[in-house]
Amino acid sequence: MSELRFVRLGFGEQAVEYTEAWQKQREVHADRFEDRVPDTCLLLEHPPVYTAGRRTADNERPLDGTPVIDVDRGGKITWHGPGQLVGYPIQKLPRPVDVVAHVRRLEDALIRTAAEFGVETSRVEGRSGVWVLGDPIEQRQALGGLSLDFDPRLQDEEFDPRLNGPEYAPSNAGQRREDRKLAAIGIRVAKGVTMHGFALNVNPDNTWFDRIVPCGIRDAGVTSLSNELGQEITIEEVLPVIEGHLRDILENADLAPREIERPQAPAQAPQASAPAPA
Repeated sequence: MSELRFVRLGFGEQAVEYTEAWQKQREVHADRFEDRVPDTCLLLEHPPVYTAGRRTADNERPLDGTPVIDVDRGGKITWHGPGQLVGYPIQKLPRPVDVVAHVRRLEDALIRTAAEFGVETSRVEGRSGVWVLGDPIEQRQALGGLSLDFDPRLQDEEFDPRLNGPEYAPSNAGQRREDRKLAAIGIRVAKGVTMHGFALNVNPDNTWFDRIVPCGIRDAGVTSLSNELGQEITIEEVLPVIEGHLRDILENADLAPREIERPQAPAQAPQASAPAPA
């Protein structure tokens, strides 16, 4: 069992600028690598900011030139801001690090947290994070009076929700009864220690996501605990709940290094014996 400490950096009027929090992560990361501190989870809110992971494409960024901070985590572009609870678990893991297992543990903590507030969430294969699943396509209402057979997202790989009006905006995915992301996850591992982490939408203004293609996903949207419940949920209410689930899962995880499959050497055909010399 590994101890996990929580550091609440700032919320509301004390929200922490992204670059300031990023530097704090680096400092804690260095201390954790040297075993000067235990595993540590930084919890905070950011002022409004767009951040882009290493895989972000140019056509996923804001069209109006809004500044974006390029960061060293995985994943694509997202937004952070008021009403969103951000967590940066800085944890030392056995090498080679099993990144997928770490992401799954974070997802488990978020799924349990949402369930405690009465929101059922799930994973979506091939898409990290925590999702509220929408209705099957055949049960969804038609958009703009058109049959879903004409929904451009089903046929057009270049469909751009930033250009197609509010009926396609990521923030309106709940009204369309589509899959919508409640929490995003993007991490980095350096020297066997994790950085970055998760962003749980508690009660943000989700129209901030409409300027981008959130996480590079064009056929789904975003949501929040407050949106799903139809009532105001605050970060203050969520903090002790998520801390409890993170502590339970991360402290009690059976940590193991990633298994590396080594290719087997091809079997060699038996060699014919050379004839004995005369």
